[in-house]
Amino acid sequence: MTRRLRAGVIGVGSMGRNHARAYAGMEEVDLVAVCDTSTEIVSKVAHTYRCAAYTDFRLMLAQMDLDLVSIVVPTKHHYRVAAEVIDYGVSVLIEKPIAATVEEGYALVDAARRRGVTLTVGHIERFNPAIISLKEQIDDHEIGNVFQISARRVGPFPARIEDVGVVIDLATHEVDILNYLIGSPIVRMHVELHRHVHQTHEDMLSAVLRFENGVVGMLDINWLTPTKIRELSVVGERGMFVANYLTQDLTFYENDSCQGKAWPELALIGVSEGRSIRQKVQRREPLVEELRSFCEAVRTGNPPVVSGEAGIAALAIANQIIAAGNAERNQPGLLERAVGM
Repeated sequence: MTRRLRAGVIGVGSMGRNHARAYAGMEEVDLVAVCDTSTEIVSKVAHTYRCAAYTDFRLMLAQMDLDLVSIVVPTKHHYRVAAEVIDYGVSVLIEKPIAATVEEGYALVDAARRRGVTLTVGHIERFNPAIISLKEQIDDHEIGNVFQISARRVGPFPARIEDVGVVIDLATHEVDILNYLIGSPIVRMHVELHRHVHQTHEDMLSAVLRFENGVVGMLDINWLTPTKIRELSVVGERGMFVANYLTQDLTFYENDSCQGKAWPELALIGVSEGRSIRQKVQRREPLVEELRSFCEAVRTGNPPVVSGEAGIAALAIANQIIAAGNAERNQPGLLERAVGM
């Protein structure tokens, strides 16, 4: 008989409550404890899922004999909390980003390796069925050579997020997915950052990324749009895929000039409108799939789907985007200088 895993959640704000709900609904997993600095919040969550409530995560670790923990606290606390969880010999899922700095991320990966525990990062879109299907289509050359990937992740301003801007909070999703789909390093970027509503951090990002393999990535990310949009489009020789993260729809728009030609004999001779084909995607809740995969990695000792190194890579690129955007604001570009702006 398979031993049931004992799970805990540190930080049960809006996202942490979802982690608690997901664990509580899993077979062969027991949600045994939740922790939050707010006594009122943690008591409500613990009552809902009939588990122990703590306001001190160290006491929870000492008393509850946990197998795994989700860390869902503000980014600035990721390293401190995760390092202590790992030191207890407990496997950990850290909500993205892995830490506040790349150096802290590497330190956590090294600590987990030394302690022999599983560490994964909560890049939830890796478990979105539409994105998984899209990755399979790209790998099977259903779109031929990829030319461009455009990501749009926009929505209303979240007042609860104070310690990071839109690049760390939202763009890390898209950066990780671009790494996952393209698998090529970025060789240059142009970035525009703006702050319109947030008191201290950027709330709008527009960026063009050039990858070593020639693919161009475009990011449109903000906290300024009154409706929530999560969409990814991939343009290639055979046409265009459009994935909707929210509805988990994946649609292929054919380039009619390329249909009927077999790979690798395909040669791009033109572009014309063809059929639009909605792909069959089995809808699932990405968070449940993410946590189920984490539990399986803990149980088997196999590598997690999203490694700590992948989390570090996403954070490093996000930091580069912020640095490039700040540099552009401080040193106007060639066009601005040429026209005397």
